[in-house]
Amino acid sequence: MASTDSSTNPAASASRAPLRRIVLTGFMGSGKSTVGPLVAARLGWRFLDADDVIVAEIGMPITRFFAKHGEPAFRERERSTIARLAGEDGLVLALGGGAIEDPPTLRLLLESAGTLLVHLDVTLETTLSRCSGTEHTRPVLADQANLAARYQRRLPLYRSAHISIPADTQSPDEVADSILRATGLL
Repeated sequence: MASTDSSTNPAASASRAPLRRIVLTGFMGSGKSTVGPLVAARLGWRFLDADDVIVAEIGMPITRFFAKHGEPAFRERERSTIARLAGEDGLVLALGGGAIEDPPTLRLLLESAGTLLVHLDVTLETTLSRCSGTEHTRPVLADQANLAARYQRRLPLYRSAHISIPADTQSPDEVADSILRATGLL
């Protein structure tokens, strides 16, 4: 079930401007890249994963970009990519887990007409369970010493999204249905 309040009601957002894009945020392992294509297919929209777009543009895996240029350079690339994609219509966009930590990116996604920012809410335990064995492709997960602190730092930012959908115990199809119900599109 979606969690909303009157100040962040997606229907209120939709009354200001028609819904033109859905942006999924959440910690790694929340299901953004799994649920996003399901939502897009049901709406007849395109799905893009911001990290996949970045990899295609930089010509190397994110882990290599992190090692070569550092996280700040990656976050700058991520910011510009999201800003460009956030203007597209008929799009479901999955963000990387840390994109929401950038204040201009968060503000853009919360304030852009026609954009619904959806938080897929999972516990850190769910993240660890779902992502076990992927440390070589997830630079943040490989940094176990700071993982819990990073999760706690990001959680209030994720929860500032227009809506939050619990994604721990629901199947991807159920999460997609919950998103569509929360938007009034199902």
